Amino acid sequence: MTSPVPPASTLPASRSAARFTPVATRGRRAAAALVSAAVVAIIAMSVAVLAFFIGNGQSPTVFAQVFGHFALAAFFAWGLLSIANSLGATRVWFLALITGFTSACLAALVATTIMVALTARSPFGPQAFLFVIGSLVSLNLIFVIAVVLGQVLLAPRVVHGVLSYAPVREPRRIALVRIPASNLDEAELTHLERRPVDQARADEQWDNYCAALVAEGWETVEVDAAPDLADSVFVEDTVVMFDDLAVLTLPGAESRRAEVEAVERAVRSISRLSVARIEEPGTLDGGDVLKVGDVVYVGASSRTNAEGIRQLRELLAPHGYTVVGVPMSKALHLKSAATALPDGTVIGDPALLDVTGLFPRFLPVPEPEGVAVVALSATSLLMSASAPQTAAMLAGLGYRVVTVDISEFEKLEGCVTCLSVRVR
Repeated sequence: MTSPVPPASTLPASRSAARFTPVATRGRRAAAALVSAAVVAIIAMSVAVLAFFIGNGQSPTVFAQVFGHFALAAFFAWGLLSIANSLGATRVWFLALITGFTSACLAALVATTIMVALTARSPFGPQAFLFVIGSLVSLNLIFVIAVVLGQVLLAPRVVHGVLSYAPVREPRRIALVRIPASNLDEAELTHLERRPVDQARADEQWDNYCAALVAEGWETVEVDAAPDLADSVFVEDTVVMFDDLAVLTLPGAESRRAEVEAVERAVRSISRLSVARIEEPGTLDGGDVLKVGDVVYVGASSRTNAEGIRQLRELLAPHGYTVVGVPMSKALHLKSAATALPDGTVIGDPALLDVTGLFPRFLPVPEPEGVAVVALSATSLLMSASAPQTAAMLAGLGYRVVTVDISEFEKLEGCVTCLSVRVR
């Protein structure tokens, strides 16, 4: 089914997530040591208290009698184990065994000594000393055993879990857009007769187009407005994205070349991108560039010349892309006649294409306005509301289709792909 775009506030967002590989920084290693030691100490304390509770007929008074002692022992054990684990004690089992036993015994002895000092009449006499030492095989035995087992069996897993934990984050999916110029009706035309453009309606349609992108999880970044550059809303023609490489174009229409400067500033503000450009005498419009996997089809149109295609091929070869030139004489751009579905199938209007045999999988569409789709995700498409039959056909292929009214831009040979540049 197709989904016309309602106001942005009512649109459901659909975002994808990516898992980032964690880095074992010093802070992360310290956290792993502290957390693993805390887990072992808390479990040992709980086991010891529970054992005394069960062993003394499940009397509630036992908690008051032993909880303070084992909580103190657990605190000291946590401190000692934190130091040991930060030094790598959990890497091999015998180091974990030694440090677990040593830390448990020291913690138990210190805690017992403190308790004796606070409660015994003669805290420093021989009898008190023998009681403290003997507690390792009586009062503190279960605590010591629990610490040793926890340090050997559990602490390494906790350390590994903390070091390997990677938070699930939403990657930035950016769409560059540019508000329509005030002289939009003066935009270049090649294959269509000029018709009046309703500026107010065009502005509203552009707002709805941006709202559709935002609703589908895309962050819109506005390129600086260019009120006097009539074609500037068609931002696609000024830059083409290939993963982390942005290729600034040299538009075939000289009136459009001033558009690139502000687009370059916007692109360079996205720190992860590297930037290249097409130089004279080459010309290239982004609307002529159709990416299908690692194959890049480039329309040899009135706006893109052979030198521009050659330069793009040279720029992309090190990145593993294959550039295929496509003769274009019946439409303004290649993507005015054909685009690609997320599965790699090229859809288009055979009447607008010089050749279709260059595409391994080609699917004709019933309406010329239906040739252009923007892949919002692997299962969602954005397309013009002017092509309801095409929308129904693509929905029948299992895609969720979002439609937007861009009729004012279609008067200027524009389509849904022209109005944004996706940075993925």
